[in-house]
Amino acid sequence: MVSLTELSTALGPSLVPVSRRALPPRQLTGVHVSELEDPTPYLEGGELLLTTGIPLGGSSSAAAGYVARLHAKGIHALGIGLGPWLEQVPAQLIQACDEAGINLLAVPDGVPFQQVSRAFWGLTARSGQADLLGSLGTQTTLAQATMRPDGTSAVVRGLAQALGGWAAFLPADAGPARYWPESTGALLPQLRTETIRLNRTGTHSAATFEIHGQAVVEYPIPSGGKNGRNERIHGFLAVGPGRKLTAADRQVILTACTLLALKGRQREAASGTTSALGSAVAKLLLHGHPEAARLLAEDVGLAQLPGRVRVLALPADDADAADLLRGALALVPEAGVPPLPRDLLSSLLRHERDGLLYVLLPQDTSAAGIHSAESAVLPAEVVPGLAGAVSEPVSLGEVAGLVPGLRRSVTQAPPGMLAGTGNPHHAGAQVWVQKLAQYPRADLVGTVAEYLRHRGHWENTSRALGVHRNSLRHRISIAVSLLGVDLDDPDVSAPLWLELRQYGR
Repeated sequence: MVSLTELSTALGPSLVPVSRRALPPRQLTGVHVSELEDPTPYLEGGELLLTTGIPLGGSSSAAAGYVARLHAKGIHALGIGLGPWLEQVPAQLIQACDEAGINLLAVPDGVPFQQVSRAFWGLTARSGQADLLGSLGTQTTLAQATMRPDGTSAVVRGLAQALGGWAAFLPADAGPARYWPESTGALLPQLRTETIRLNRTGTHSAATFEIHGQAVVEYPIPSGGKNGRNERIHGFLAVGPGRKLTAADRQVILTACTLLALKGRQREAASGTTSALGSAVAKLLLHGHPEAARLLAEDVGLAQLPGRVRVLALPADDADAADLLRGALALVPEAGVPPLPRDLLSSLLRHERDGLLYVLLPQDTSAAGIHSAESAVLPAEVVPGLAGAVSEPVSLGEVAGLVPGLRRSVTQAPPGMLAGTGNPHHAGAQVWVQKLAQYPRADLVGTVAEYLRHRGHWENTSRALGVHRNSLRHRISIAVSLLGVDLDDPDVSAPLWLELRQYGR
């Protein structure tokens, strides 16, 4: 924009301040010529108004009323054209402008008003080019900031600094906000309130509201969708500029929105890949292949799997996983069933099978291997008719045996209830015995039964089976590998022994 000082300097003797005081660096919104007694209906505020003095009426009261109307409209400066109508600036006009804080300038006789207007628009064009070049530099800086590990924070900080105000990015899933400067943190509760309101009302265009009397502009950051369909909102960018926004400023803000959208899509792509790998690990566990699940998790960088997990089952019914898990948090646990962790959505070990969504939760909530790096704590949300079931902690080798019991518990649980699954060890032991019985090359059922009967004593077991001790060790190693459990673990040996007794051993 062009300031009054710049315009006066550019015109020199063609636009002279009446007062000896230096002109303030006020930004002008335009130059307007009018001889109306009340030109304010045709003004926006912030202009330099040019007149030959006809509206002044030749009296002190008329001049005071005229200036008062200009002051109420927010006019920055008044230029009096000297000539046939006025040979000099009236004293009463000088006094009225001084009292109103309006800068008074004189346009000498013979200088057309068009010259003043032309000079203003010439300076505006040059200023616009400078703003454009400056904004291009800012946009380049923001694009480079996006490449940093903390790209979102860097973009927010760079935008706030470029606008001379503050900026904040608030994820739509209530995740941690990024903002700059630090004092912006005090505004987050009100910003979140507005963000929730806009997101729920489906407002997917820029919106303006006030906080503490300051105008705030909030822009939605779309996460994208195929061919623009099923587009969701990744978050909102709130901006409190330290000055009136120019066209170049708005272009910088739109660039920041685009960069934040790209960062969001990159995270979604990475999260989608990680979720797919986590689902594959969960699938292996649910189908009774714990060792393969461990190897896959290690190979793809999901870190070490926990030793024991609880398994949650929910009816999928084509529902969005996040909505389903929000609903799970609102379920009332049966007596003795522990509540679900609040960071339920962050579990990577999720797999849908036969109409049920299974989520594997670590017994130790500090386990990091099966949780996503960036995850928000879900707010509970009631889903009508939803019921679920969750198991007691079991080893990874027992997970497959929980599936029938979980399915039965989900079916029988009343709406709004999180049910338990009874004794999970019995179901797991049934699967183990079936696997041992299906092994074709040796009698693993009999071997394991004698091993447990003799409490892991090699000599007594080999003597009872009539086989060499090395052969016994080989068979037991096959059984351990097949089941993915430690036969010397009491939590494994006790239910397995009881099931083998039921099997006739």
